[in-house]
Amino acid sequence: MMRYNRMCRTDSMDVKQEAVRLRLYLGEDKRHGDRPLYHAIVAEARRLHLAGAMVVRGTEGFGHSTRLHTADVLFSEDLPVLVEIVDKEQKIDELLSALEELGEIGLITYERVTVLCC
Repeated sequence: MMRYNRMCRTDSMDVKQEAVRLRLYLGEDKRHGDRPLYHAIVAEARRLHLAGAMVVRGTEGFGHSTRLHTADVLFSEDLPVLVEIVDKEQKIDELLSALEELGEIGLITYERVTVLCC
């Protein structure tokens, strides 16, 4: 059976590729124009044809302000959000350049990873 995505174009499960994992940590209340910032980030990754992007909403967390953001508070609108993208280094670097136009995002991590295509 052929396994396929933009990073792994092979039918072998033994293929390993070097890639970069980009993680962007922000609050769900951050906005770019009239939409949530995480929507703008994912839209930009899609426009640049990156392999994929995932948004995860946290139930609790805190950042540099040490103020706790939690789902336990009724109608909390500032829960933590993580945007995670894995692709080749060149594509991630291209995305980072484009994201500079979005203004302040929050904490960003850039890690080299090995992708197992399976």
